Amino acid sequence: MLSKLRNRLILSHVLPSLIFIPLMGVALMVVIETQQVIPSLSRDLSRDARLLANLTRNQSAIWSDPEFAQAALGDLGLGQFERTMLLDSSGRLLASTDPADFQRLNQLIAVADLEMVQGGQESIRTRFSQSLQGEVVDVLAPVLNDTNSVIGVIRLTYHYNTVYDEFVRVRYWVAGILILGLALNAVLGSYLAIDIGSPIQRVSVAIAEFTAGEHKEPMKAYGPEEIRALYQSANNLFERLQEAERARKLLLANLIHELGRPLGALQSAIVAIRQGAHKDTQFLNELLDGMREETVRLQRLLDDLSHIQDQVLGVMELEKKEVDFREWFTQILLSWEQKAKQKGIRWEVSLDPEIERVCIDPVRLGQSLGNLLSNAIKYTPPGGKVEVSCGIQGEMFWINVGDNGPGIPEDEQEKIFEPFYRGQRRRRFEDGVGLGLGIARDFVIAHGGAIDLKSAPGFGSQFKISLPREAVTNSVN
Repeated sequence: MLSKLRNRLILSHVLPSLIFIPLMGVALMVVIETQQVIPSLSRDLSRDARLLANLTRNQSAIWSDPEFAQAALGDLGLGQFERTMLLDSSGRLLASTDPADFQRLNQLIAVADLEMVQGGQESIRTRFSQSLQGEVVDVLAPVLNDTNSVIGVIRLTYHYNTVYDEFVRVRYWVAGILILGLALNAVLGSYLAIDIGSPIQRVSVAIAEFTAGEHKEPMKAYGPEEIRALYQSANNLFERLQEAERARKLLLANLIHELGRPLGALQSAIVAIRQGAHKDTQFLNELLDGMREETVRLQRLLDDLSHIQDQVLGVMELEKKEVDFREWFTQILLSWEQKAKQKGIRWEVSLDPEIERVCIDPVRLGQSLGNLLSNAIKYTPPGGKVEVSCGIQGEMFWINVGDNGPGIPEDEQEKIFEPFYRGQRRRRFEDGVGLGLGIARDFVIAHGGAIDLKSAPGFGSQFKISLPREAVTNSVN
């Protein structure tokens, strides 16, 4: 039962009330009874006794004649007390409101604290009365004459059980109110627990449905701030997972496409060789060159996928070393220059003689530059031009790759660096897995640099790699 959060929330709301409210009720009743009711009753009786003493102090006949005392006691109308007695200074009973005491009139009776009262002090005592069969509050007040001599004693007795019975009824009322409060607290606690537990349960159900493959629309957040934050986090999770799923499907489709072409070309070349193409040396060399190009394409695809894995695992590392810039740069450009010329594209290169040696990861930065050159050649039409240049400007060392291809719309210029993004059909990035530019930027950023793009539809594109000038280890200023 307690395994559910809702039940635990209900218990957390109700259990403290079940424990503390009854305890507080009992403590309240005890405090009222011991600190308020009994002291208040004793004070009232003491006040009434003193009042009677003052009324009778100047009536000496009351304290000498029992018949007169009994008549006077009846005239006073003291029915609110359980018993009222008038005693002379020696303790002889002169009058009483209790008919059971009439046989003891004019007799000495045993009264506790009589000596103290005969000395002029007041006595208040709670005791059990055999005759009244219950707890009583006894008050003895001395009656003083003008010379402050004790001429008599007034005894007021109040049946405590009468007060107790009233107090028991008060306890029932208090208990009923406490029970009602506990019931309302349980209802309110349950409502609050459900109000908190329902949105959490809704999120958990949505996550379970999403993991089961059901498409989830963004959930509307409601409830406390923490719950709304949970909804937002769940919505962000759903969105990212859906994006990851779309990217996975796109990657799979692109991989099938990209692997299918070179594998198909290799298979066709193998079939041709088996059917006798090896007898024609020139044809055989053409087949072998084509097979080599397809294996290079496959290797480049594997390199891209390897980088994606490194990026996910967070193990991107560079192996920087000093290299001869002209030699490295020329070697990178050589194979791409041949591809450009085969396509009928003009190839222009401008080297800055001030750059002699650079400290880079030649493989990683070479892959970045190769991806930019590959795109430039792929999307530049025959008769177009690809320009490659490098130089030093301010605190940066830069390499620029430009083409006069179809260009890139402004709203796509940032997206093309995202993995698997290939742009609009019939413009750029129609083919391929969509990893090249993102990988190029990652490697440049790892070198402490950046890639900037300037492009417009119909005016070609300019990709500029910028690296910190300290990468140039030996330059002429």
